[in-house]
Amino acid sequence: MSESSDERTLEVPEGLGGERVDVGLGRMFGLSRSKAADLVTAGRVLLDGQTAAKSDRLLPGTRLEVSFPVETDPLEVVEELVDGLGILHDDDDIIVVDKPVGVAVHPSMGWTGPTVVGHLRGAGYRIATSGATERQGIVQRLDVGTSGVMVIAKSEVAYSRLKDAFRHRTVDKIYHAMVQGHPDPLAGTVDAPIGRHTSSDWRFAVREDGKPSVTHYETLEAHRFASLLEVHLETGRTHQIRVHMAALKHPCVGDLMYGADPTLARRLKLERQWLHAVRLGFEHPGTGEHVEFESHYPDDLAHALEVIRDGS
Repeated sequence: MSESSDERTLEVPEGLGGERVDVGLGRMFGLSRSKAADLVTAGRVLLDGQTAAKSDRLLPGTRLEVSFPVETDPLEVVEELVDGLGILHDDDDIIVVDKPVGVAVHPSMGWTGPTVVGHLRGAGYRIATSGATERQGIVQRLDVGTSGVMVIAKSEVAYSRLKDAFRHRTVDKIYHAMVQGHPDPLAGTVDAPIGRHTSSDWRFAVREDGKPSVTHYETLEAHRFASLLEVHLETGRTHQIRVHMAALKHPCVGDLMYGADPTLARRLKLERQWLHAVRLGFEHPGTGEHVEFESHYPDDLAHALEVIRDGS
């Protein structure tokens, strides 16, 4: 749980004159002496604007200010509009967004930043209620550090049908990735199971006991220091492209978590992996027609690509 504050201000009553701060605080707010002492020690108690000590004595009429910590649910959806989050399509069944870097799809443990779900709620969009509370309507995810196109279900029917489509791998998920060096062969398939890294909860790795993971790639451009790839995901594991490219010894440029060269990243002014979800194609859950949506490279990735092209 994370904390916010509940601020309380009152005057010390006559009956508590001369009492120690922690004792008086406990009596005024129905707290144990130890809990009251913890608040004082944490600097959450002020007497006439000055930080109190436990042994200070209360004087009648003194202004007492207390900042009580309030636990908040880390999975609570916070309605917050996100700069740069674009709406590519909106109808009764789906909403397709262009997610910027630095935005999570939905709240999760340890994440305190903006979310796609929070933006949509804040902007007044109605999304499906299926799924866990913090990720209602979510049928796919993109990493916080990955930008690009994704779809969210607005109707319950759309949620069910899109979930099935992703589960049965009938959705075309196309990414562009700039990787270090030149993959050999220039086009191919990586079929290697992925599981959590043995030394980190936040990293993943190719593991024999991992979940089946299949990535298809082809080289679009080959330059002196890096190659631009088009990647088709057959499965959708967390960090799949990043893990598979690192396993080939060609990590995504700027992906320091998975072994990218920090010197090259600095030269390109990249603060994240060069990875972008460029196209998403699927059968529309309402009309049954095939639809496809695209997202252009954001400025940081476009700049890095131009520098790489100029250095060829």
